Amino acid sequence: MSFVKNIKADIESIKARDPAAKSGLEIILTYSGVHAVIMYRIAHRFYEKNHPTTARIISQIARFLTGIEIHPGAKIGKGLLIDHGSGVVIGETAEIGDNCLIYQGVTLGGTGKDSGKRHPTLGNNVMVGSGAKILGPFKVGDGAKIAANAVVLDEVPPYSTAVGVPARVTKKHKQTNSDLDQIHIPDPVSQELCKQLNLIEKLTKRVSELEEKIEK
Repeated sequence: MSFVKNIKADIESIKARDPAAKSGLEIILTYSGVHAVIMYRIAHRFYEKNHPTTARIISQIARFLTGIEIHPGAKIGKGLLIDHGSGVVIGETAEIGDNCLIYQGVTLGGTGKDSGKRHPTLGNNVMVGSGAKILGPFKVGDGAKIAANAVVLDEVPPYSTAVGVPARVTKKHKQTNSDLDQIHIPDPVSQELCKQLNLIEKLTKRVSELEEKIEK
């Protein structure tokens, strides 16, 4: 896909998913995430043409202007929405599929123990909540959701959710990230605790009933 078509796809993706976006012109002029992605796409071209220093200079200018750091060596598909964006870091060997959604404070980084491919790969339609850290050269499958502040250190299957520190994977879901919902993400530990609390409540009630019968 050409540079211009990629930018158009990025803008259309934001218009479709962000209720705060009023027009394409507003997005181009005021969205720091768009500015960062546009400058990344320019830097990436220089990187591919073996001009790494020029590419890094452009990426550092983008970091200074937007607070978003995207290494020019990263591979990013069409329709990426970086919402708010401050503190986002995307490493050199990271790969991001089409129509992904990334919130502020997200890191797609390495662990320091790998060489070559060091950073994660996100499939299509992945949502990464604010403050989440995805560290290592593994795959986050299509349609997956990473909860806010989760620390993901292992592969996440498609259409599933990762929650917690370190992240735990919940059961699969069928929804994609077409909305901006970071709230209704199931936590398997919380769900199990709720089950146990309900069971304890029922048992306590039953014990009280039996005690009343014995007293009578």
